[in-house]
Amino acid sequence: MKIAYATTYDVRDRAAWPRRHLGLYGAGQKIAELLQSAGAELAFLGPLRQPKVPITRLKWLYYQRLGQSYYSPVEPWVSPRYARQIETKLARSGADLLLCPENAIPLARVNTDLPTVLWTDALLGSLVDFYPHLTNLCAETRRRLHAVEQGAIDRCDRVILTSEWAAQSAMALYKLPADKLRIIPRGASRAQDLRQPEVEALIDQRPPGPCRLLFLGVDWHRKGGPLALEVAETLNRQGLETELWVVGCQPQTRGDLPPFVKPYGFIDRANPAGEAHFSRLLNQAHFLIFPTKADTFGIAISEANAAGVPCVAAAVGGIPTVLRAGVNGQAFAPGASAQAYAQYLATAMADPAGYRELALAAWRHYRQHLSWEAAQQQVWGDLQALVTGPDRAPQPTRPRAHPLAELNPLPGLKQGFWP
Repeated sequence: MKIAYATTYDVRDRAAWPRRHLGLYGAGQKIAELLQSAGAELAFLGPLRQPKVPITRLKWLYYQRLGQSYYSPVEPWVSPRYARQIETKLARSGADLLLCPENAIPLARVNTDLPTVLWTDALLGSLVDFYPHLTNLCAETRRRLHAVEQGAIDRCDRVILTSEWAAQSAMALYKLPADKLRIIPRGASRAQDLRQPEVEALIDQRPPGPCRLLFLGVDWHRKGGPLALEVAETLNRQGLETELWVVGCQPQTRGDLPPFVKPYGFIDRANPAGEAHFSRLLNQAHFLIFPTKADTFGIAISEANAAGVPCVAAAVGGIPTVLRAGVNGQAFAPGASAQAYAQYLATAMADPAGYRELALAAWRHYRQHLSWEAAQQQVWGDLQALVTGPDRAPQPTRPRAHPLAELNPLPGLKQGFWP
């Protein structure tokens, strides 16, 4: 099977990716590798080009003065330009299937007879008033965003999302039929491929104290840095020596940093030295602390679990799909206090045998449900069926109208459904 792989960025050039998109672009790279390892030949259609239009800057300034947000990628000229590039490259690709691992915008106006797949963490519509850059949108952006996504959804034969939250939101927003949907959690962007004896050795090497909390994120505030700091302060005040290791950004606090905070800044994992440094920190941590305010999935949880590191996180967005109580950590209600996190962590650290079991269970959960190998097992047969299935009929090249089926509960998502 040959798959046309549509991305706005160069999926093969990690050095060119901006920091704010490392998670999204890294997932696109891993999906490409997954498909190739399954036996697919990929025709890379990216990077797709989108020339800058001066009016978008003026509109951004105008809406900023009004106290509103503006999102230029949904302007009416964007999707058609992507579509023309995709269609030109498709014509000479010899592909059997078109797949986009980014968002719906590049697919919204593509005319093709090929089965078309969108594989993303969550639809943009689900992020409205959830992610900061899509909060308080101006009316024209909000209207165009939903129109663009509806156009893409109508063209797609399959929409693969990463969580129950994302799937429920997609069905509610776009009347997306359950039989079009699959829920397949994403693996880590650059996880270590560790076997059980290796993970057990790492867990056993972690000392009984101090408690090492690892915070990962390039956005200190959105990822919940202030709450992570408060949790570490609470544990130290209650007598459990604790360190907060901060990777990806610089902590933002008033005055000097407390001595228990260890800032490591951004670690460039594109080079071997950076990757080795990151792996050492991850392997030596007791817990990943991830009290994020908004997240569609939480790739950091997959990465931590791959090293046998359990996680404490806020139960927002798709995180409840990834983080299971007593299995790979604990998800707390979005308004949970630092004391609630601290109590859980203190109890876990007071029981070395229990911690060892939790850490090992987190690794097993990663292998069975959160790894790219697990994703490959769920997706490959489904993609083959789209191309070769006996019931596949020629598809029209214009948006198709689907019957407004009743929104089925998630158990109706039979293939690729999260157990």
